[in-house]
Amino acid sequence: MTEWSYTVKIWAIRKRDYRKPYQLRWKVGTRPHSESFLTSGLAESRRAQLITAAREGEAFDVDSGLPKSLVAKERDISWYEHARNYIEMKWDDSPASTRRTLAEAMATVTPTLVKDTKGMPDARVVRTALYSWAFNKNRWEEDTPDDVAKALDWFKRKSLPTSALSDRLLVRSTLTALSKKLDGKTAAAGTIRRKRAIFHNSLEYAVEADLLTENPLTRIKWKAPEQVEEELDPACVPDPEQAAKLLDAVRDQSPRGRRLVAFFGCMYYAAARPAEVIGLRLQDCDLPRRGWGMLRLRETRPRSGSAWTDSGEAHDKRGLKHRSRKAVRPVPIPPELVALLRWHVTAYGTAPDDRLFQTRRGGLIQDTGYGEVWAEARSRALTPAQQESPLAKRPYDLRHTAVSTWLSSGVEPQLVAKRAGHSVAVLFRVYAKFLSDGDDAANAKISARLGRHG
Repeated sequence: MTEWSYTVKIWAIRKRDYRKPYQLRWKVGTRPHSESFLTSGLAESRRAQLITAAREGEAFDVDSGLPKSLVAKERDISWYEHARNYIEMKWDDSPASTRRTLAEAMATVTPTLVKDTKGMPDARVVRTALYSWAFNKNRWEEDTPDDVAKALDWFKRKSLPTSALSDRLLVRSTLTALSKKLDGKTAAAGTIRRKRAIFHNSLEYAVEADLLTENPLTRIKWKAPEQVEEELDPACVPDPEQAAKLLDAVRDQSPRGRRLVAFFGCMYYAAARPAEVIGLRLQDCDLPRRGWGMLRLRETRPRSGSAWTDSGEAHDKRGLKHRSRKAVRPVPIPPELVALLRWHVTAYGTAPDDRLFQTRRGGLIQDTGYGEVWAEARSRALTPAQQESPLAKRPYDLRHTAVSTWLSSGVEPQLVAKRAGHSVAVLFRVYAKFLSDGDDAANAKISARLGRHG
């Protein structure tokens, strides 16, 4: 850890009978320092630097004796090297999906932090080289394809020093770059926020490494391109009757469909996310013969790609979204889902690790597989006009059906949020249109209450 001091004493230059005769001496805290020069001009120049820094209130590094601004210059490395150091620092403690997000952000800003663009490879080659290789630590020991190696060598030569980011205009242009997609269109608001947060964190790391004296983002008044917060479009959400038809179409289409009907049922009846259902184990289910049961959701298995996980498997193994690793979300489930799950266990058993849902070979359920089944179910259960619409376009829309059904049934929003694994703020924002649909019922209740005293 660098030790800093504001107690600095600088003596006059003295001349000695040595090869470098002009010696500058100074003290930082209690530690003495000295430096020798060939000419008195060079010695006076260094002395002036130290005096100026001390008068301006800069902290001095006790070990090197230099002011913070000079320490940063002496330790300076290229942005490309710093970005890789940042990825390495974050890697081990990050889940696979976060690793991808970190790589995405660094691959977006790095092409803007170069001395010039002369000889820069094609944009798609740059994207592959940075995202899939430069900022994926799992691949650092692998043999690099020739075109990727050439692209990375170009960035090693052309990357600006990290200290250049003290220029606020350069940082502003980098913020503009991270707000765009590859095709030049404005990225989604959530994407911009994530990338900016990562860029900010990487600059904080540069300050910790003494590459910058301060984080320049804190001094820039920049606002992301405005986008309306995305509320859930009711046109995407099937009503209970449509959801029932879709589940019937899943069951009736093929053996693979029958194996997945309870999988989709967990989304519809319990508002579970697909990654939560993939990791669901029998021991976490209460499935009584009669009445309501319970799911205790405690694990997600998001598909991040084998290149980003430590295990080399396509699915990562994590706790619940935005919750601690040991958090558990209990969700009461109606008799309809209890019966579906009991039938599923009787028909297909469980995987060796007690997972409810598995492929015929015992593997994890893949999004491509259940996506094909869902697409076929839509073609069977919906009218041609509905198939052309966004209605139930994704299996995830069954989760939205569950939440909207709970809300329209009069369940308290706080309880809905708890069962769905949302914060109340997110529930109100995303499901605003469904909440507003209850105004008439609420007004009727208020009128009835007021009428008693009319």
